[in-house]
Amino acid sequence: MSYETIQIDRRDKGVAWIIIDNPPANAISEKLMTDLEQAADELGADPSVRVIVITSAHEKTFVAGADLKAMIQSGSQYAGNEAGIVQQSVRMQQCFNRFATLPKPVIAAINGHALGGGCELALACDFRIMSKGKIGLTEVSLGLIPGAGGTQRMTRLLGRAKATELIFTSKRLEPEEALQIGLVNKVTTPEKLVEETTAFAEQLAEGAVKAMGLAKRSIHAAEGPVEDGFIIEAHSFAQTFKTGEPAVGLDAFFQKKKPQFLRSL
Repeated sequence: MSYETIQIDRRDKGVAWIIIDNPPANAISEKLMTDLEQAADELGADPSVRVIVITSAHEKTFVAGADLKAMIQSGSQYAGNEAGIVQQSVRMQQCFNRFATLPKPVIAAINGHALGGGCELALACDFRIMSKGKIGLTEVSLGLIPGAGGTQRMTRLLGRAKATELIFTSKRLEPEEALQIGLVNKVTTPEKLVEETTAFAEQLAEGAVKAMGLAKRSIHAAEGPVEDGFIIEAHSFAQTFKTGEPAVGLDAFFQKKKPQFLRSL
């Protein structure tokens, strides 16, 4: 499959990198969203892909956020049309949610600024490893609010008080600040970002990634009523026995060996 705004690099152990390349600043455009959705379909359906990494080809920016010039140019068509504006917000939410719900681990390798929509894309990933730049939901400084899922994901990740503070103040966090509050999982240097992300991705890839996908679905259910979460967890637990992974894991356990999920394919 060909793409205009991203590159897909399939690497060892079933790790696939999505490299965003949408000059000049990796702004979120309609074409980029279409490419990301198609990549989610392609990589999600490929059994040889076990872990997905999202990063940027831009030296200073992970993802810049929405294409503000395009928004201004097209703004007149939505004047007085609240439903049209809602539709644009839902469009971004659904795009990013494809990775949040993908039944495989997804890592954001943040190699530059991740502000506004860029932060929202990173929040939709399971893990965030950051090397430089700043990260934050900065929309209120423009008189807007996060519209691609940011108000929901940041609140669930950091709690209401901290999310309210960061969103209201449009704070741009340095990597270490983001690490301290749990917005990112790991901070490294620009020189080691690829190396350390690769090591972590391969560690995940060597594990029971099908079980991780089912656990991911159950974890998301924890955001709703606990009774509903219990039901989803129970059904997901049952589905693990259809993946073949318990046979590998339990056999290794009784033999006191490390399970070889990757080699068992």
